[in-house]
Amino acid sequence: MNVLSVSCPACCCQVRWEANSPYRPFCSERCKLVDLGAWATEKYRVAKPHEEAEEGAPPTQNGEGN
Repeated sequence: MNVLSVSCPACCCQVRWEANSPYRPFCSERCKLVDLGAWATEKYRVAKPHEEAEEGAPPTQNGEGN
């Protein structure tokens, strides 16, 4: 049976993607918590679509807000 391997998003080590890998896609609880901490401190952010980010701003000549 061929098992898929992915890179841990925190440290890039290879992780086997299977049911007995409790922290997947992370390699360990530590890497999972490091990633959670980055979200909690807003190091990572989900960008707003351009229309929402510029809502209410008048369009400029090229169609973008100020």
